[in-house]
Amino acid sequence: MWHISGETLAPGEKKQLLLKTSAPNYELPATLLCGTTPGKTLVVTAQIHAGEYNGTPAVIQAAREIDPQKLTGNILFFHCVNSNGFWQHHWRTLPEDHFNLNSDYPGAADGTVGQQLAYWFEEEIFPQTDFLLDLHGGSVNEVLSPCLFYPANADVTEESLAAARALDVPYLIASMATSGEYSYAARTYRIPGLLLERGCGAFCQQDWVAGHKRNIFLLLRHLGMYESAEPPLNYAPKIYTHTLYLESDAKGLWYPAVQENEPVKKGQLLGRLEDIFGHPLREFYAEGDGRTLYYTAGLAVAKGDALVAYGLEL
Repeated sequence: MWHISGETLAPGEKKQLLLKTSAPNYELPATLLCGTTPGKTLVVTAQIHAGEYNGTPAVIQAAREIDPQKLTGNILFFHCVNSNGFWQHHWRTLPEDHFNLNSDYPGAADGTVGQQLAYWFEEEIFPQTDFLLDLHGGSVNEVLSPCLFYPANADVTEESLAAARALDVPYLIASMATSGEYSYAARTYRIPGLLLERGCGAFCQQDWVAGHKRNIFLLLRHLGMYESAEPPLNYAPKIYTHTLYLESDAKGLWYPAVQENEPVKKGQLLGRLEDIFGHPLREFYAEGDGRTLYYTAGLAVAKGDALVAYGLEL
């Protein structure tokens, strides 16, 4: 039997439901699968950023196809975590309090809606999780190459990186983040995990969905939980242990000079910032040779907004 967050599943059982959380008015659509053989528990989250859509149909399809009679261990699929934001077209944060589940952990039992939801994950989900996979799809104004982030300088770094190497993602990025869902779980609860990015612009394209679904099955195979027909990788992914995240230092109009997945040279122009009258404010140049992983394509940026991320070739 598998007991999690008030639910009980028998071996070989699959259950779809709205999983009640301790946050007010938050019931999360979820599929729970209990394998016939004991093993690891994998938790997969989609749309903690509500406008990054590709993870949701990938989760729906994977949950439909997996036969719990052939599963070792347990899987908890969250179809859409930021569900209120999803239906309200609130692109990234929770609409109730602008809490960002990818940067604002830890939660609080008596805090805002987002803090309470994060606290529920900490109390009810993380203690039973052996691996955490978080699916993203590029922000509404963000253009990116398929990539993933794994927790660096954590007790579970090597375990996370080994899983990352088994997936169909060309760029693996060592992340020093500490307060996002997967990064907080890695450093505080010692849960290996990955954040996968595929897609952009608040679109939902079938090849992006298929990529996320393929990686769910590749991860299950790597963890020894489920066999599938996914072919093995035929390339070695590139690992970036040093990535520069360029942010705007002023409000202005952003004109990028690079594309995603573009090699860059030290001193190359990455983009320029102008005021609303077209007067130049600043130009941004690469600090070293590398490759662009994602960039902001939207025109208006505020101070502190992301502009370009590029991995350094060391």
